[in-house]
Amino acid sequence: MNKTVFYLAQVLLFLLLSVATRAQSGISGEFKVDYVPFSKYVRPMDSTKTNAESNFKRAQIAFEVPLSLKMDQYNRPRLWSIFVNGSYARMENKNYEIQSLPAQFQEGFPNELLNTQIGVKHLRSLSPSWSLLTMLSVGVYTDMVEINKDDVLIQGGVLFIKQFNPNLAFGMGPVLTNSFGVPMVLPGIYFNWESKGALHFKIAFPEGLELGYRMSDNFDLKAVAEISGMTAETRVGNKSMLLGYQQIIAGLRPQIKLGEHWTLEPTAGSTIVRNFSTNSRKIKDIFKEKDIADPRFTTTFYGAVALKWKF
Repeated sequence: MNKTVFYLAQVLLFLLLSVATRAQSGISGEFKVDYVPFSKYVRPMDSTKTNAESNFKRAQIAFEVPLSLKMDQYNRPRLWSIFVNGSYARMENKNYEIQSLPAQFQEGFPNELLNTQIGVKHLRSLSPSWSLLTMLSVGVYTDMVEINKDDVLIQGGVLFIKQFNPNLAFGMGPVLTNSFGVPMVLPGIYFNWESKGALHFKIAFPEGLELGYRMSDNFDLKAVAEISGMTAETRVGNKSMLLGYQQIIAGLRPQIKLGEHWTLEPTAGSTIVRNFSTNSRKIKDIFKEKDIADPRFTTTFYGAVALKWKF
């Protein structure tokens, strides 16, 4: 995968998280843990499955607090809010031989990853069908080996969102990041299409998709496919690089409402894609193709439990 494509996907995930709660009138949040058991490492040089293996355990928390909320002349929210989120992952790596790893991983795969972020968001209407979403955040993205100024990343964006109908929205706009060493602008895209019936679906780019059946007011069973990941600044040969962990999963997700304010969402399924990558932080290297594929892992079980709240 081209390095720019990889990082742009990470930025889009950040934007989607911010957009997803755009109409909340109170405090909302989510606590989630997910687990991937040991699976075999596939050597990228020749796609050989080895005896080396790694697992993945992660805890995530995110919440948003409105600072100001008013309804405008279009009866739509004009919102200022602050959002905070964090993810911490631990990995165990067993039976690895240095010669089986790509040069950028000669010290092995990471044992820990930490992503934290705090930011501010503003949403307002421009017309009956157009909205403007702006956001700015600062965060620490580290592999926990050494935390310094290079681990601090700033991200921001301005999205112009067209609401075609209550179920379909599309947005585009510039995204600002210093991930490549100096501030630069990348394109950002938002897409959300969903239905509201008992048999319903949702497609949210680039987060994923779901197909569900609402059996009662308090129980909804969904089949889901989604992408997630983590980013960290790391050192490779005394050079600052971006390390990425990506996974695509598919599974079943019951949604259980626990009263008015709480929702429980367990997930059971499998990993479709799970890999690591490293990317240069130099602008001149943005469009260079990689010499070999990213190191990846075989398909295995995936499990998660999420608790969401809205007040």
